[in-house]
Amino acid sequence: MKRSEINQIIRQAEQFLAQYHFHLPAFAQWTPHHWQSQGQNALEVVQNALGWDVTDFGLDDFAHKGVLLFTLRNGTLEQLAQGAGKVYCEKILICQPDQLVLHHFHKAKTEDIINRAGGRLEVVLHQANLAGEITPEDITVSVDGLSKTVKMGGIIVLEPGESITLEPYQYHQFRALESAVLVGEVSTVNDDANDNFFLEPVGRFPEIEEDELPYRLLCNEYSKFID
Repeated sequence: MKRSEINQIIRQAEQFLAQYHFHLPAFAQWTPHHWQSQGQNALEVVQNALGWDVTDFGLDDFAHKGVLLFTLRNGTLEQLAQGAGKVYCEKILICQPDQLVLHHFHKAKTEDIINRAGGRLEVVLHQANLAGEITPEDITVSVDGLSKTVKMGGIIVLEPGESITLEPYQYHQFRALESAVLVGEVSTVNDDANDNFFLEPVGRFPEIEEDELPYRLLCNEYSKFID
């Protein structure tokens, strides 16, 4: 992806969040220059990969296969193992119409995907076995505390305000339908490096062509700017 494209995506996201009165923490507005002077005071932000995240899964087709997200809070695996401290994670995502967040599952993380505002969100479900292969069995999930069972490849559509709980080894793919959706995610500690398993081989962070200066830093590039 070009840096200019990433910059524009983040600017549009800021406008979308403002439309729905969703406020981000102060470091969301930090410039690269601010990171250079203040980054050492934000070690939790850096170490736990909080902040802006734009991915096209390495496929160079963000409009159809990608997502913008912002990690608001996240703990560590050590805290999770001890059962103390931040044993949780929270993200906000913006899904555009017909933009796929590709089929993936987690081996450790349980998460709620929440339609916070906007249009409807389609979630496609498959069950995985221990080898990560799709199985033909039905999938049972909780939708706002109500049990729902669908066939392999079944679809659940979330209206604004609705949520779905996804447990380990449940493949999920989601997209906005008629209009953009503000999507919340609340989960146990997020480990992007080791706990994302995609159905098809894809990348996690984009290769960036630096055609202009960064507007905001992405969560995986703080170390380039902190002294």
